[in-house]
Amino acid sequence: MALSIFMYAIGLALMLTSDAQKYYTLKLQKGLITTGLFRLIRHPNYLGEMLIYGSFALVTWHWIPWAILVWVWLGFFSVNVIMKERSMSRYPEWADYKKRSWYLIPYIF
Repeated sequence: MALSIFMYAIGLALMLTSDAQKYYTLKLQKGLITTGLFRLIRHPNYLGEMLIYGSFALVTWHWIPWAILVWVWLGFFSVNVIMKERSMSRYPEWADYKKRSWYLIPYIF
């Protein structure tokens, strides 16, 4: 139970903070966001959502919610992330940013 609460709290913080950073940064300056949470992780919003939903599945102690989540993550999130990566690739600083940042989890993935 403690692990699921921790996952939920971290996921919620990541999701809300990255949404706020994206909103306020893009109000002031258009372009690729490469600071703050986006400095190391290219998709902190999705990582936050995955942690939140994973925390719900962890509470159930059953494999069916995990199977559903994997289906959603692979079928929905991965498609959206790929489309977002393609959209961000139009910026000139994309190649450098991609080299120094991680897809979802720093130093792992």
